[in-house]
Amino acid sequence: MSTYAQKKGFGATIWDYLTTVDHKKIAILYLIAGGFFFIVGGLEAMFIRIQLAVPNNDFVSAGLYNEILTMHGTTMIFLAAMPLIFAFMNAVVPLQIGARDVAFPFLNSLGFWLFFFGGVFLNLSWFLGGAPDAGWTSYASLSLASEGHGIDFYALGLQISGAGTLIGGINFLVTIINMRAPGMTYMRMPLFTWSTFVASALILFAFPPLTVGLFLMIFDRLFGSNFFDVANGGNTIIWEHLFWIFGHPEVYILVLPAFGVFSEVFATFSRKRLFGYSSMVFATVLIGFLGFMVWAHHMFTTGLGPIANAIFAVATMAIAVPTGIKIFNWLFTMWGGSIQFTTPMLYAVAFIPSFVAGGVTGIMNAAASADYQFHDTYFVVAHFHYVIVGGVVFGLLAATHFYWPIMFGTMLNETLGKITFWLFLIGFHLTFFIQHFLGLMGMQRRIFTFLPGQGLETGNLISTVGAFFMAIATLILLYNVIITSVKNVKVGTDPWGDGRTLEWSLPSPTPFYNFKQLPLVRGLDAYWLEKMEGKKGMTPAEPIGDIHMPNPSFIPFMISVGLFIAAFGAMYRADYAWGLPVLVIGMLVTLASMFVRSIKDDHGFHIHKEDLLDDDDKGGKA
Repeated sequence: MSTYAQKKGFGATIWDYLTTVDHKKIAILYLIAGGFFFIVGGLEAMFIRIQLAVPNNDFVSAGLYNEILTMHGTTMIFLAAMPLIFAFMNAVVPLQIGARDVAFPFLNSLGFWLFFFGGVFLNLSWFLGGAPDAGWTSYASLSLASEGHGIDFYALGLQISGAGTLIGGINFLVTIINMRAPGMTYMRMPLFTWSTFVASALILFAFPPLTVGLFLMIFDRLFGSNFFDVANGGNTIIWEHLFWIFGHPEVYILVLPAFGVFSEVFATFSRKRLFGYSSMVFATVLIGFLGFMVWAHHMFTTGLGPIANAIFAVATMAIAVPTGIKIFNWLFTMWGGSIQFTTPMLYAVAFIPSFVAGGVTGIMNAAASADYQFHDTYFVVAHFHYVIVGGVVFGLLAATHFYWPIMFGTMLNETLGKITFWLFLIGFHLTFFIQHFLGLMGMQRRIFTFLPGQGLETGNLISTVGAFFMAIATLILLYNVIITSVKNVKVGTDPWGDGRTLEWSLPSPTPFYNFKQLPLVRGLDAYWLEKMEGKKGMTPAEPIGDIHMPNPSFIPFMISVGLFIAAFGAMYRADYAWGLPVLVIGMLVTLASMFVRSIKDDHGFHIHKEDLLDDDDKGGKA
C-alpha cells in the first residue's frame, strides 16, 4: 500500500480501497483484515493460556473465560483463517489461470465488505454488554440459556460474514470454470487452483446449513420460536446436526487451500514437477466429497445409536486415505529434487510430520468406543489444533512468505522469516503436544481452572510457555512485514527464480489488467515449460487488443453498512424503542443500494490497444 500512498495521497488511497473491485487490492484488504483478527484471536488464546498456567488461577473470572474461549474459536475460524485463505485465493488464482479478473468483480468486493462488517459486529459485543459465551460451536442448549446479547451478536455477525464467504465461493467457482486461459484444461490447472475450486464447491454446499441453523437460532432468541427449546417441543440435537454439516466440511474448506499452497511450494523449491499430479487432483476431490459424510463423528456421545456411529466411524477412517496419498506425493516430490530450504519450504517440510500427528489422533477419535473416553477432553483440543495450526496456519505462513512478492512486489526478510519459523514450530509443539496427555489424564475442555495435586500443573505450564513462543514468533513476523514495507525494495519478475506457474510470469508490480495478452498454456507448469525453451515470458494466445475492465464501486460497502446497521436494530428491537426504526433504516440502506446497482448502467471502461503499445515502448511499466 505504501507505493499507492506515495502516488496518490492518503485520502485518495483509502477511497481507492473502499471502492476497488480489483482482485489484487481485495486480496490486500482480506490480508489486512484477516491479519488483524488473527492477532485478536491470538491475544484471546494468550489469555486462556495465562489463566490455565497455574492451578486455582484468578487471572480472569469464570464468565469472562467462557467469553474469551468462545471468541477465540469463533474469531480464529471465521474471521482469521477464512479471510486469510481468501486473501491468497484472490491474489493468486486469477493469475494462475491466466484471467484478467474474477468473474464477478462487484460481488468480490461485496463478499469482502460483508465478511468485514460481520466480523466488526461480532467483536463489538466486547464493548456492548458481553461477548458470546456458549463455545465457538454455540450448542443450542447453552446458547438459549445465555443471558444478555452475546449469542445475538454471534448469530447475526456470523450470518452477515457467512453471506460474504458464500458469495466469494460462488465467484471463484464461476471464475475457475469460465475464465481459464486458452489451453488451460482442468488437468493443467495448478494444485492451488484445484484446491480453491474444491474448497469453493464445499463453501457452496456447507454454508447454507449454517445459514439455516443461524436463522433458527435468531428466531429462537429474538422472536421466541421454539426450534431448539426442548420444553416446548424443540430439539437441541438439530442444531448440532446443522452446525456440523457445515462445521466438518469447513475444516476442509480451510485445509485444502493450505494443501494447495504446499503443493506449489514443494514443486517450486524441489525444482521438480509435483509427483503424481493426477492422483493429487483425485485425492483433493475425494477429500471434498467425503468431507460431507463424516459430520456426526462430532456427535458420537449424543446417542445416535450404534449403526449411525459405525457408519460415520468408517467414513472418518476412509477420509484418511486421500490425505495419505497427498502426504506420499509430497514426499516423493522432494525425493531426488534439488531442495532449497527457503522460509516457505521450511513451513512445508514441518507441516508433514505435524499434520500427520493431527491426522493420527483424528483416526483415534474416529473409533466411536474410544471417542467416548476422549470426548470433551484436552485430547480433542490437541487433535484439533494439530490439524488447524499444523495444517492451515503453517500453510498461511508459508503462503505469506511465498506470495508476498506477487501481492506487494517486495520480499520478506528470509533471516527474520526463519527465526519466526523456528520459534513458531517449537512453540506450537510445546503448546499442543502435551495437551494430548492432559486429555488422557482427564482434563476436560473449556474448564477455566483446575485444582492442585491432580497432576495437571506441569503440562499446563509447559503449554503456556509454548504459547508465549508462538506469540513472540508472531511479533517478529509483524516486525518483518513493517520493515519490508518501509524499505520497499522491489524484486521484479519471478523473484524466487524457480516459478513454475503463470503468476510468476507477470511483471512486478502486476498491471491492474494482469495480462496484456492472454497466455497460451501448453502443458502443466506452463511458465516452466516456456523457461525450459529459453523464452523470457509466456507465448501469447491472442494479438494485443482493447481490454475491458470494470469500474470501481462504493455500492458493496453501502450494502454491507446497511446490514450492519440493521443487525443492531434487530437485536435491540425488544429492549429499546429505537430498535425497530434502526432495523428499518438499515434494511432501506441495503435495499436502496441494491436498487441503485440494478438501474445503473455501468459498462466499465476499455484500455485501448494504443495505450498498451505505449506501455511496451516505455519498458512495459503499467
